[in-house]
Amino acid sequence: MKLIVIGAVAAGTSAAAKARRNSEDAQITIYEKDRFISYSGCGMPYYLGGEVEKAEELTPRDPAFFQSKYNVEIRTQHEVLSIDPVKKTVLVKNLVSGESFTDAYDTLILALGARAVTPPISGREQAHVFTLRNINDMLAIHAFLQQRKPKSAAIIGTGFIGLELCESLTRLGISVTLLEKLPQVTPGLDPDMAVHVEEHLKKNGIAVQTGVSIASIAENSVVLADGTNVPAELVLLSTGVRPNSELAASAGVALGASGAILVNPRMETNVQDIFACGDCVEQFHVVTGKQVYRPLGSTANKTGRIAGDCATGGNLAYRGTLGTGIFRVLGLCVGQTGLSEREAREAGFDPVVCHSTKPDRPEYLGGKEMVIKAIADRATGRLLGVQIVGLAGVDKRIDVFATAITYGAKAEDLFYLDLAYAPPFATTKDPVMYAGMILENAIHGGRALMTAQELMDRQDAGEPVTIIDTRVPAQYEKSHIEGARNIPHAQFREAVGSLNPNDTIVTYCNKGVTGNATQNILLNRGFRHAYNLSGGMNQYAIVKRNRKR
Repeated sequence: MKLIVIGAVAAGTSAAAKARRNSEDAQITIYEKDRFISYSGCGMPYYLGGEVEKAEELTPRDPAFFQSKYNVEIRTQHEVLSIDPVKKTVLVKNLVSGESFTDAYDTLILALGARAVTPPISGREQAHVFTLRNINDMLAIHAFLQQRKPKSAAIIGTGFIGLELCESLTRLGISVTLLEKLPQVTPGLDPDMAVHVEEHLKKNGIAVQTGVSIASIAENSVVLADGTNVPAELVLLSTGVRPNSELAASAGVALGASGAILVNPRMETNVQDIFACGDCVEQFHVVTGKQVYRPLGSTANKTGRIAGDCATGGNLAYRGTLGTGIFRVLGLCVGQTGLSEREAREAGFDPVVCHSTKPDRPEYLGGKEMVIKAIADRATGRLLGVQIVGLAGVDKRIDVFATAITYGAKAEDLFYLDLAYAPPFATTKDPVMYAGMILENAIHGGRALMTAQELMDRQDAGEPVTIIDTRVPAQYEKSHIEGARNIPHAQFREAVGSLNPNDTIVTYCNKGVTGNATQNILLNRGFRHAYNLSGGMNQYAIVKRNRKR
């Protein structure tokens, strides 16, 4: 059997390695148009920031390694120009010599990857304008940093790569401005969680401009549509990626709505004996079952392994994606998995949302607070998605949530998880468990939640809402929600008679715990429309501040 793989980064090399494990008899050849193979693309920002000392640490494997360990031939700087699925051949060009030749296959695996989106901005072709998608990009940026030593940089786009590079450039003493056309940073997050990221960036000296359009890129600045000049001796375009699917499409391979290749769970395309994997393929979502495009390094390795297995007679099958991701920016960790609140609504769910602020471990051992937004389906209680921002412990919790969602857990199940506890690592009731308790109380316990955004919308609409601040007077006097009445929890039972049981009442404290205790009093006294403010005053204040801009 002759197996040809096109692409030698994460998915392609993973596919070839698995194919070899399945079959010693297969002749396996990989064609890669780049010089570098099997590199750690996610590590590139950390090399630019100096956390990774040598570029070679990100490119530990070369063709000789794969030849000796797997008996796989990797031919770099060879570009596949076309595929003939009838004759089962590929036309290959040697990019060094310029010569072209034809090679035959029995089975073909497409690991074509994706490329950086380059928006049509005037001036984007200049030498100080970069994308960061591959090792060549990284080396070019590194050389520019060493030679030109820029003092200012503008990053257009605020996805994972943009924010990670923001941290790296800041480590080098470069003044960074983030430019985002959407009204928020981190477009993958819900707005009420993105505000935490934006405030953290600003507190750490990063200039952030959202809702802006770029007119052009000048020699030392980015010119906005309103004429503003943003200083930028270096410009990074971080506006997403696009699948490299044109070669596949020209061979009759079907594409999905995203422009990525359509595959079944075995990574088979619609064309016989052609498989596809990695950043060039669509996946399906674990929760909705619908096709999505989520190009992630972990997913590329996973789908590559499945493609290599099935191409050599194996039985592996893809089980879907949650789009689980995490990044760090200036010490803040941001994780997400599953559906956002917006995606949940668009998918037809009736989402119940909670915001919970808890430390990753006891405060007496240096615990740092994290904010968890958890989303569940009101009808079934099924956990749909989670977003977390915090200084520590985010990775552990997002992985627990991802596992729970994968296996169809309900909100109520989270409380019963037997999670590891000792003071250096966690609290007795882990933040994961608290999120489950809050959601369960809201869904089945009659303890309804109201988000900050919903309360603001009701206030703007002039709806009658009685707002009760349950904190001590000193906290109320320092700051409170406009129109709120201060009735501290300690005096609430005596004062409850002054409230109308038919009114819509929202209770709040700083984070939600005392507000919930006060809500319980109302419910036990027969109040039918009592809500607790999700995330308390802390969440309301940060959403309010950013809403005013």
